Amino acid sequence: MTAQRIDGKHISEIIRQEVSEQTRQLKEKGVVPGLAVVLVGEDPASKVYVGSKEKACQQMGFYSEVHRLPENTTEEELLALIDRLNNQSTIHGILVQLPLPAHIQEKAVIDAISVDKDVDGFHPVSTGNLVIGDDSLLPCTPAGCIELIKRTGTEISGKHAVVIGRSNIVGKPVAMLLLRENATVTICHSRTANMKELTKQADILVVAIGKANAIDSSYVKPGAVVIDVGINRLDTGKLAGDVHFDSVQEVAGHITPVPGGVGPMTISMLMQNTLIAAKRINGIKE
Repeated sequence: MTAQRIDGKHISEIIRQEVSEQTRQLKEKGVVPGLAVVLVGEDPASKVYVGSKEKACQQMGFYSEVHRLPENTTEEELLALIDRLNNQSTIHGILVQLPLPAHIQEKAVIDAISVDKDVDGFHPVSTGNLVIGDDSLLPCTPAGCIELIKRTGTEISGKHAVVIGRSNIVGKPVAMLLLRENATVTICHSRTANMKELTKQADILVVAIGKANAIDSSYVKPGAVVIDVGINRLDTGKLAGDVHFDSVQEVAGHITPVPGGVGPMTISMLMQNTLIAAKRINGIKE
């Protein structure tokens, strides 16, 4: 068996086309979705991500603002900017690029963003709504993972899903989303004693641990759907996921490559969240 590759780039493009068409329809009602991205400092990876988000906004027909602030921006100055964006009618989504400089409290910044404009899905109220099953803007990477699984034609309901990783950004929220889809969910992490026994039961395996090529075929049930959230740069300069692709693709039924799997989905889901926020803020039914 050789696994089918899940083409995140292609699926992402389909979602972007759907968002573009809905944006066109929304503009006919006098509403232009608006996204504000805030970058503090000179982190090279963050600058690339922000540039990609800016480009995506242009492609979708969104109104966009990018606020590039110096490294020495104070927490008070950043919070004042967020307060202004919270009250700005042309902005429906606010994203503060992480990580922030050490002198700024990440939690204080996330908490300051209006829940209605929390397109990253990181606000405690958004997280709480996710856990209890209430409607909320979903965190982009986990939501992208679910979309990839669904678009393989896999029925999530009733399946055993195993998530390796328990971060607040991916592991925990993707587990909650799988539970919402009626999967039976197991979360594994660095202290899990019998990990292989658990992962080999998984019909759906989501890996988000930040260690290159850590999960090989010995962890994978034949025919499983494997979603690799990791993106690691090797000494050779090449990118690799948390899953050893060559090994696992001989066992799995479906697998995401790195790059070209989960990565492209994150920004597309961000665009979708901004569109949803624009509709909700303007009282337009989805």
